[in-house]
Amino acid sequence: MDKNNFVAIMAGGIGSRFWPKSRTELPKQFLDILGHGRTLIQSTFDRFAKFIPPENIYVVTADSYKGLVAEQLPELNKKNILGEPSRKNTAPCIAYISYKINELNPEANLICAPADHLINNHEKFEEVCLNALNFTANIKALVTLGIKPTNPNTGFGYIQHELFAVSENVYKVKTFTEKPDLELAKTFLSSGDFLWNAGIFVWQTQNIISAFEKFLPEIHDLFDSEKNLLNTDKEAEAIDRIYPQCFNISIDYGIMEKADNVYVIPSTFDWSDLGTWKSAYDCLEKDYLGNAVSGENVMVIDATNNMIQSTGKRLMVLQGMDNYIIVDTDDVLLICKKDKEQDIKEYVAEIKRNKGEKYM
Repeated sequence: MDKNNFVAIMAGGIGSRFWPKSRTELPKQFLDILGHGRTLIQSTFDRFAKFIPPENIYVVTADSYKGLVAEQLPELNKKNILGEPSRKNTAPCIAYISYKINELNPEANLICAPADHLINNHEKFEEVCLNALNFTANIKALVTLGIKPTNPNTGFGYIQHELFAVSENVYKVKTFTEKPDLELAKTFLSSGDFLWNAGIFVWQTQNIISAFEKFLPEIHDLFDSEKNLLNTDKEAEAIDRIYPQCFNISIDYGIMEKADNVYVIPSTFDWSDLGTWKSAYDCLEKDYLGNAVSGENVMVIDATNNMIQSTGKRLMVLQGMDNYIIVDTDDVLLICKKDKEQDIKEYVAEIKRNKGEKYM
């Protein structure tokens, strides 16, 4: 294992589209959504620990989740669990870990990846990551992993790349497109040079820092002015000063869509961002009527293509429903059409306005 290779697992989100299973106190990255026996963050750590030195694996999460991370990843040094005092999207999160690691090792090569993705083909994933690390170790490049699309999905961002590779399976990026409508997604799929944006990034820390200096100078100045305090006992105080001054922006909008040294590696490992209940449904085993059932105390009668999750504390009898999401927890029952799942985030906001924090 190369001592210059590092990983940052980003684990600060609240997973509101997985409500009511995912709650503020226990969001989806800390849940075993698919019943694999390991939570999503544990599975993510397991994948990277196969080819990255464990001492070089970091988790960036909300301050309030540091205890959960330590509990679920006892093999991780507690010094490698970094807390964000507020949620400011991915750019400040990536700036924090990049400036910190660069102070430890100016030759550092860093993978930044979400904690809540599902990846089944671990060998292929490792191969792609090592290819990316080898490329960024030798080229001043910002690399993102792109997934070869299997359908015109409107829930993902898309990356368009040049037709000819600059290195083994590495292509220069032409454009980023946020979630398209169905007709545009179909056009992307048929063109053959568009990929789903997986939100997994690889670069040398010095190169992403240069990009912050050029494209997000306000964030660069904040971290640069305090960088000598990172990796000291005054780090937390410095971060508490920095974060309130950072604006909320994603790394895609802030840097990746503007930089001219962005490359993509088309990838075929079995991937899902597990962003919604339907994405979980797609990954789960189904009965002969297309129902994905999780929970022992469920009876399904003449119902088809449903996503069903139950705590099992009470009997659930489901009859005649088609294409629904049904999630039964101790205090909330959600029944929602699958094609309305993108609205769950809005329902959660409405519940918060009318019912307060009780069901959050």
